Amino acid sequence: MVIRRRGRGDREPRGAGSASPVGYQQTASRLHAFNRYEIKYFVDELTVPRLREELAAHMDLDPHSCNGGYPVTSLYYDTADLRFYWEKIEGLRFRRKLRMRLYGSPSACTADTEVQVEVKQRVNRVTQKRRIALPYGTALRWLHDREDIDCDPAQRPFVHEVSTLVGNLDLRPVVTTGYLREAFLGRDADLGLRVTIDHKVHGRDRDFHFAAAAPNRYTIPPKLAIVEIKANERVPYWVTDLLARLNLTVVRISKYCQSVQAFGLVPRSITGAPELVLPDGADLTAPADLLETAASNPAADNTNRSGVHA
Repeated sequence: MVIRRRGRGDREPRGAGSASPVGYQQTASRLHAFNRYEIKYFVDELTVPRLREELAAHMDLDPHSCNGGYPVTSLYYDTADLRFYWEKIEGLRFRRKLRMRLYGSPSACTADTEVQVEVKQRVNRVTQKRRIALPYGTALRWLHDREDIDCDPAQRPFVHEVSTLVGNLDLRPVVTTGYLREAFLGRDADLGLRVTIDHKVHGRDRDFHFAAAAPNRYTIPPKLAIVEIKANERVPYWVTDLLARLNLTVVRISKYCQSVQAFGLVPRSITGAPELVLPDGADLTAPADLLETAASNPAADNTNRSGVHA
């Protein structure tokens, strides 16, 4: 596999050997590297229609968000002693994690399907992401079999960093997370603003192939969605006013950490949000087709390719 160099007008290389990305994957590779602030909130699903209506008055709906949102599935890597998990829990000012991300139907994922290999890191209050787009089979050989990959010279430092992380820390798959994401894009004076609403957050701690017909369970109560406010510099006043009117408060939540706790890989944090406590005996099984219904919408997959996935 070779990562080809784009033409002069396209400044960011992406994975070669695969067709041009479409639908959900179409814009993910554009976000090769970026810095921003991210703030998270819980919102009850009963409040989402009002939130959606107010956001739509100020922002543009990501065209891939129709039909309830687009599917996102991520596979997280960590050390045997869960170093990345504990760095998050302990609130280190510099921390990072490695994940592989799929946009679209998990059951349709093949060796040729484009995925994103991404390092997400936190430096003080700023979130930084760097990623590379690759065919799924190539990504597996790289991260699981520890094979080197050919790439564009511009991507070599990132590829070397990931290979070093995987090799030196002996990183291995730990959990997956999946959800349906609605996204709103800022316009006019708010072009750097992005708001996402993640529904039905679930995952598993085994059978890590994206297309595996393995059961998933909810890791966050399905009555709750996660709202993320993502801004390059500042959060507009109308956003903070909206959140206050809806009585939303900031939460310190990580989908990865929540999955680690939900599957008993570590004791559940006693300082966690009380909203996440589920009644004993609750059925946490996620429907097998949860991410398939939205992914099967042809309008979301093949049209309006101007949105930006994150």
